[in-house]
Amino acid sequence: MNDVFARDILTVAQLNQAVGQLLERSIPAIWVRGEVSNFTQAASGHWYFTLKDSRAAVRAVMFRSRASLVGFVPRPGDQVEVRARVSLYEARGDFQLQADGMRRAGVGNLYETFLRLKAQLAEEGLFDPERKRQPVRLPRAIGVITSLHAAALRDVLSALARRAPQVPLIIYPAPVQGADAAPRLAAQVVRANARAEVDTLLLVRGGGSIEDLWSFNDETLARQVAASEIPVISGVGHETDFTIVDFVADVRAPTPTAAAELACVPRADLLRAVRQEAQALVRAQRRALDQAAQRLDRAAAAMVSPAQRLAHQRERLASLRHRLLAAWRAPQARRSARVELLAQRLVHRAPRTAPAQQGVRTLAEQLRRAHARLLAARRAALQGAAAQLRAFDPQHTLARGYAIVRDAEGAIVRDAARLAPGQRLDLSLARGGATVDVAQVREQDD
Repeated sequence: MNDVFARDILTVAQLNQAVGQLLERSIPAIWVRGEVSNFTQAASGHWYFTLKDSRAAVRAVMFRSRASLVGFVPRPGDQVEVRARVSLYEARGDFQLQADGMRRAGVGNLYETFLRLKAQLAEEGLFDPERKRQPVRLPRAIGVITSLHAAALRDVLSALARRAPQVPLIIYPAPVQGADAAPRLAAQVVRANARAEVDTLLLVRGGGSIEDLWSFNDETLARQVAASEIPVISGVGHETDFTIVDFVADVRAPTPTAAAELACVPRADLLRAVRQEAQALVRAQRRALDQAAQRLDRAAAAMVSPAQRLAHQRERLASLRHRLLAAWRAPQARRSARVELLAQRLVHRAPRTAPAQQGVRTLAEQLRRAHARLLAARRAALQGAAAQLRAFDPQHTLARGYAIVRDAEGAIVRDAARLAPGQRLDLSLARGGATVDVAQVREQDD
């Protein structure tokens, strides 16, 4: 920083930047009390205002991310306490406060409690838009939780009597201010849910200071409202007043009257909708009747008397019969003529079969004689083969006194040298067989 001021010549931007850094480093975040004036809420959500007292004034800015946590919108003339950092708006060289927090003057402890509870419930998800429900559009009954002596009750009754006199109201009385107000309000929320006789709950009271509205910043009441099975509309204070109940309720209305207006559809709108639907139904019925009348006219025009229809059918039948006969006779005549022509051509082209028949008879006789000669030759050959087969038949050999000798494995024995004394043999004879044992082996002399 000293290096900056040590330069011979500074630009305006360098000077303002150095002064701004000096202010931010030298003065920590502080609380400043004063009166709000020249308050402006920009379209971006940022707050611009002047904080003043009887002797001085200072410009201040509070950005949207911080302003959304304040819980109320200050008005000119309000006494507030602002936690801010001192800075310099370098573009114009204006000294200003950059506010991080704000509370109404004189209620610092209450406001700190409000902010702590708000942050806690927000972290638990009780403010999440996903858990909020839209009130029933046509409730069977509306419940109102407020004091019997509160002006807010008269505002609600007046608004509903004007807006929806057909909807019954059930009042759950409870004080809206004082030491026992919060638990009694919470008890009425529980009671309304237990009785389940209304579709929407209004939790309302008129405006007042933060102390007057403190019952609606109670944690137990806030949790009961969040847990309510019946949608809850909060209408506490004026438009600029915010309480914890406003954040946990399903719908937040700026005033009790607005809460009553949000609870149901106006009777006039319902009657207008009924009239529109009735008119649409009448128009639809008329269109249906007109279309039916047109269909009836077309059907009547298309109708023909039974006598006319029968006469028309007889004429059509006669025409079809004539066409059928004509269609059958013409091809029949053509076919008869063609048959006669083919018969004449067949007569002229008929072959002469007498010579061919004689030739066939001659060939048949030759074939018979050749077949007889072939059959006699084949019979003689067959007899010779049969005699030769009988000559080679082993049975004939056995009948001449021979035998077939087999060893124990069934092999035919042809050489006596392969036998041994005591060896058992099987003999096959011309009639039957025998089993023998070799007593002696004699080899054939050369």
